[in-house]
Amino acid sequence: MMDWGEPLTALSEAEKRGEISSSAAENIRAWLTEPYYAAYAPQVAEMIEARRWRELNDLFWQVIPFGTGGRRGRMFPVGTNAINDRTIGESAQGVADYVKRIKPGKSLSCGIAYDTRHRSRHFAELCAGIMAANGFTVHFLDEYRSTPEMSFLIRYKRCDCGIMVTASHNPPSDNAVKVYWSTGGQVLPPHDRGMIECVKQVQEIRAMPFTEASAKGLVVPCTEEVDAAYRAALARQSRPGPRDLRVLYSPLHGVGSTAVLPGLEAAGFEQVEVFGPHAEPNGDFPNVVDHVANPENPRVFDAMIDEARRRGFDLVLATDPDADRLGCAAPVTPGADASWTTLTGNQIASLLADYLLSRSRAEATLTPRHYVVETLVTTRLIGRIARAYGVRCIDDLMVGFKWIGGTMEYEGPEWFLLGVEESYGYLVGDHARDKDGAVAAIILCELAAQLKQRGMTLPMQLEELFRRYGVHAERAFSVAMPGAEGMTKMAALMSKFRAAPPDRLGGLDVTRTHDLRRAIGDYEDDLELAMAAARSGDVVILDLAGSGNRVAVRPSGTEPKCKFYMFAAEPPNPTADVAAVRDALNARLEAVEADLRAYASRV
Repeated sequence: MMDWGEPLTALSEAEKRGEISSSAAENIRAWLTEPYYAAYAPQVAEMIEARRWRELNDLFWQVIPFGTGGRRGRMFPVGTNAINDRTIGESAQGVADYVKRIKPGKSLSCGIAYDTRHRSRHFAELCAGIMAANGFTVHFLDEYRSTPEMSFLIRYKRCDCGIMVTASHNPPSDNAVKVYWSTGGQVLPPHDRGMIECVKQVQEIRAMPFTEASAKGLVVPCTEEVDAAYRAALARQSRPGPRDLRVLYSPLHGVGSTAVLPGLEAAGFEQVEVFGPHAEPNGDFPNVVDHVANPENPRVFDAMIDEARRRGFDLVLATDPDADRLGCAAPVTPGADASWTTLTGNQIASLLADYLLSRSRAEATLTPRHYVVETLVTTRLIGRIARAYGVRCIDDLMVGFKWIGGTMEYEGPEWFLLGVEESYGYLVGDHARDKDGAVAAIILCELAAQLKQRGMTLPMQLEELFRRYGVHAERAFSVAMPGAEGMTKMAALMSKFRAAPPDRLGGLDVTRTHDLRRAIGDYEDDLELAMAAARSGDVVILDLAGSGNRVAVRPSGTEPKCKFYMFAAEPPNPTADVAAVRDALNARLEAVEADLRAYASRV
């Protein structure tokens, strides 16, 4: 060990002057003095010598949380609050430790995949070497692939766990690991907390080089085999019908072309073209607005809509970098001169629900035991649709698709029809336990082709649903709270909503406040415990005057921000001017948002 006395002295003096927080100073001292951080100490010492206190504080003020979905953040070679070899290595080691503890004496296996982000391949090889050194056989997708194919891989190969290297739709600076259980879903209680504790306790990381693990047969490439099986699984979800549909598709520089294109081809859609500026796999997302490849942002579709209108496409689709989310744009009416619009995640989910339920009823396969699943911040329109078809809608789950996957295990996948969340995540079929942009693309294209044959478009069909079930409008926004102070501010804001919620929002009285943090009892069965946890979390719901008006507030589990979800609705009216009602609801939501932003700014 080198003598880092001078940097340690400088660090203590900076802490006394208030230039760096005590928590950051404590973590930095460990990286300078503990033997298992020795490889990183020289760079930390250089940053101290350069007096980069603000940067050091952001890099070390906390240990980047390993949550129930894994670890995500900005990449930097050193730092407890950054994604680097050490924090990724601790994650993989903790996963290995926990699975070995739960399944002692068994032959264990792990699935690993990665996306097109910077260093994703490097981190995937690092994780593979760690899992191999801990006695796991690693089933490795040896080219970039989608998160849903990773979920499928775990189930197909009967792995005990899985690791997906991706930061989803985060900026290019970020990366992450998502961790999966043997179900193919993200880790649920009680295993999530046990795994988190194992990650926290990691000091020594047992690893071997990726090349050595491969040479020993501990890392087994399986891309071609799994691709074929996954494509077949997607094809099984397809239903017969018209296929005359011209589709312009964007992977947003991510992995989607490896999943969406084979899926649509297997389902019989032959007129699919990739949008050229977004086709290149590139972790910088160079041709995407603000370099953030998120299909939730309508501006992502602007250039694609221009090309679609010019060249006569019927539908525009886009998936995020790991292809588990799907967004779309469509013409408002038929015809070459029609205006185009993007659809929200809630609107796409509602269209998918009605289409799948109507097809199932026509096929005489629908029973009262069937169910659809959504989270508590997803549109209530889906529940109205499901009940009209005589099936259940499970709609009180916490945010996160893992709870939908858990519900499939609990309720039985044989009765599962559709799982959706407002953030553009959808699953049809039992091949995975996570959202799947490829299967959603197939079903949405089937619906669009069917509507085209009838002289209709997706927005026209959505208006029909509004007339039949009531006009629904939703809006979401976030308030960023970054840095060392952000967590404190988020906690203070949630406490304020609980102790002193606003009396009025958007001119409507707040009639009731629901605090969804509640104690979870003891359960003998892990799935019972998971389903109890699925309905308990750091969420506050405010009911507003009038039916269908409410707000949900929660801190993000993956990013430094607080998220707000707003809902408004009007009852069904077959003769309603849908556009006028929708405008009124949107004005109501704008007023509610303004009041919420003002309330949050006073924390």
